[in-house]
Amino acid sequence: MKKNLFLILILFAVCTRLDAQQLRYHQDGTFKIVQFTDTHVVPEKKESLDAIKLIDKVLEKEQPDLIVFSGDVVTGKPARKGWDMVLKPLIKKGIPFIITMGNHDPEQDLTRSEIADIITAAPNNLNKKSDKGLSDISLEIQSAKNSKAASLIYCMDSNDYSKLDSVKGYGWFSFDQVQWYRHTSSSYTKQNAGKPLPALAFFHIPLPEYREAYKNEKNIHAGIRLEDECPASVNSGMFAAMLESGDIMGVFVGHDHDNDYLASLYGIVLGYGRFSGGRTTYTDFQNGARVFCLKEGEKGFLTYIGSV
Repeated sequence: MKKNLFLILILFAVCTRLDAQQLRYHQDGTFKIVQFTDTHVVPEKKESLDAIKLIDKVLEKEQPDLIVFSGDVVTGKPARKGWDMVLKPLIKKGIPFIITMGNHDPEQDLTRSEIADIITAAPNNLNKKSDKGLSDISLEIQSAKNSKAASLIYCMDSNDYSKLDSVKGYGWFSFDQVQWYRHTSSSYTKQNAGKPLPALAFFHIPLPEYREAYKNEKNIHAGIRLEDECPASVNSGMFAAMLESGDIMGVFVGHDHDNDYLASLYGIVLGYGRFSGGRTTYTDFQNGARVFCLKEGEKGFLTYIGSV
């Protein structure tokens, strides 16, 4: 009897954790996301505490349903201490969260795999490990009415630097990643009677199309641009895949600390989060976070900069 009771308790704990990981629209059809980007936590610098305080206060104020970090989270040694600093307020709040790596995260004293181990071990984390660290992933936001996916959140690794001697600068999405996105999007569209599910995508390094989107005066613009975009030199076709798939409403990145603009290109919003760090690196901004409000059944979203 005691053995059976023990097994029941284990099963209850597992089911509770799985239920806690599900993302679902509220009964009023709303769902809120907070994006933090470029916290650049350097554990031995007191300025890093400004990022931790921001995280804690924004989460308290906004009460989101999902937290997304879009890279360059911990950029100093000892990195383990930095990750513990960042994860502490997330664990305390108990809100589901997901992290994409930036180009600077693996440059410290932890490998991509070691960082992934730390992140995925945290309660309420939605990441999955891969052979390169963290997997590209699609998150379902389920309908308030049933268990069907009503919207999607794509979180992808935009990689760090070029691996080709002939190409300098930042990395780009691989052919396999573009194919993964196409296949995943197509599968959800088929399941939804041929209608693409409304989706947002998050990663660190902007796509090359950001430059075109902002510089074309005919496009819709909002927000601030104080520096040139720094995408990869190679365009591997991720934007084209998104355009053809028809599900992506907006793409949101970090990387360029002095940009927080939104620009529309062929119906897709290409946008930045707001720099969320302290003065451990360059910025001309007051730190903050980008907030997204989704409504079930609508292909669109409201977004604004949250600060404290």
